[in-house]
Amino acid sequence: MPGISVVVLMIACLAMALALAMAGAWLLAWRTGNSGWVDAIWSFAVGLSSIAAAVWPLQCHDVSGLRQGSVAFLIGFWSMRLGGHIARRSARGGDDPRYAELKRQWGRRSGFRLFWFLQVQAVVALALAVSVCVAAHAPGPFGQPEDIIGLAILALAIAGEGIADRQLRAFRRSSQGGVCDIGLWGYTRHPNYFFEWLVWLAVAVVAIRPTGAYSAGWISLAAPALMYLLLVHASGVPPLEAHMLRTRGAAFRDYQARVSAFWPRPALRPQDVSGRST
Repeated sequence: MPGISVVVLMIACLAMALALAMAGAWLLAWRTGNSGWVDAIWSFAVGLSSIAAAVWPLQCHDVSGLRQGSVAFLIGFWSMRLGGHIARRSARGGDDPRYAELKRQWGRRSGFRLFWFLQVQAVVALALAVSVCVAAHAPGPFGQPEDIIGLAILALAIAGEGIADRQLRAFRRSSQGGVCDIGLWGYTRHPNYFFEWLVWLAVAVVAIRPTGAYSAGWISLAAPALMYLLLVHASGVPPLEAHMLRTRGAAFRDYQARVSAFWPRPALRPQDVSGRST
């Protein structure tokens, strides 16, 4: 097992770096009036801190460098793809509607409250990075069933998130408004959120040893649990759907009635929706 002092030093360094990154995100968002940069910086910060955690020398015995490199590479790829996608969207201008609504609700204290809101996001990012560290430092040679299954899920999640983003962009280019229900968006109202959650479930799969030989692996369950709470019950689905209801009205209510909010399943047919409502 690594020395406690080494682990404490790693966590302290990552915590400081993430706190500074989100302070910078707050300053950029406040100066530009575009809160979209917050999520871009958060994505990059999570990726960089997770890569550092994956390769941090914890003085563990029997740790596979190939596992560390594979986890670090895939999480880094996820971070660069997602952060780049959000950055390109933010560069086109316009405030993120979720943060705009929060600032409206917070009123004159919005600057102060946004700063601490982003520091909470830094804490979440730290928990994710620690989960990656636990997975990357799992004992034993690389290639165990947990490694193969977990990394396959991780690759699938990254691909699925990218496909969902491309489908949404294609819909917006070809339509005059309305609600996107093509492709993956016909199975869940938030396929990008679902696949983002799946990324962190994959990390836990790599970390956990069914035999119970690696007790630290269970720490990694914090990652999918936290992301589910944030995406489904806090800063993801609720404010975004409130915005969609304000801007799309009846069309989005119909979409809500037919398509699952988070867990993918085939959309209900119109007659099933009408039958359910009676």
